[in-house]
Amino acid sequence: MTPDAFARLVRLPAALTAPGDTLAGAAASGRSLGPHTVLLPLCSTLIYWAGMALNDYADRALDAVERPERPIPAGDVTPAEALAVAIVLTTAGVGIAALSGGRRALAVALPLAASVWAYDLVFKSTPFGPVSMAATRLLDVLLGAGSVPAALPAALTVFTHTLGTTTLSRDEVHGSESGVVGTLAVVGTTGAAVMAAFGRVRQPDNKWLPRVVGAALATVYLGTVAPAQLRARNTRAAADVRRAVGASVIGTIGLQAALIARSGAVGTGLAVAALLPLGRRLTRRVSAT
Repeated sequence: MTPDAFARLVRLPAALTAPGDTLAGAAASGRSLGPHTVLLPLCSTLIYWAGMALNDYADRALDAVERPERPIPAGDVTPAEALAVAIVLTTAGVGIAALSGGRRALAVALPLAASVWAYDLVFKSTPFGPVSMAATRLLDVLLGAGSVPAALPAALTVFTHTLGTTTLSRDEVHGSESGVVGTLAVVGTTGAAVMAAFGRVRQPDNKWLPRVVGAALATVYLGTVAPAQLRARNTRAAADVRRAVGASVIGTIGLQAALIARSGAVGTGLAVAALLPLGRRLTRRVSAT
């Protein structure tokens, strides 16, 4: 397997959206990066990559018809290689969670890994698919949290965004039959932006700066995602839906940054936000969906 084939298999640009989940959970619960948390973003990234590889393994027959450019139908990766990548990355991610965060992190990492595999192999093509995917993101946020109740609002915000994105992604190939799905995606994005900017958070020491930066980053998130979703809603064309899904996936970074900054970790939030232009650049070379 070549590096380029691996990058396409795991949707390399989309992996930039994984570390922010655990960082948002940590910030929401007042947990700073230290020996017990510093590797959790890596755990999140590895499990995310595993899910992408497993997705292509599970969808190989369908992709041969609908998406022949993907690595397996294109002949760049064998099904056995994709499955092996998924197994190795999942094992590595769970192992790193155990080493970095101990039993508390492992108690979330194991259900997170199980939910990723369940989505790809069981739920994706069912009506429960979008909820299943959103649940994996919720667990990913909680992976970084020292206190689940404190991080739950942030986790639910990411859940809301992911639910809309995954529902919209079902129309990537053939386009939307109506504007309902696009409308729901826009409503979900707007709701997530409002929750990130004004939702209840742990009170930081400096109250005004996190609020201002958090609101600004939530606006960046909304501006990144909503216009593409509105266009997809209006045209219902497959190409516009794909662009909207891509914008929504990369736009997750802006949402995470807003949640992190709003919780008081302004510097970390701005650092995560800096990944947004990099993600956009990479998606011009490697698909994020």
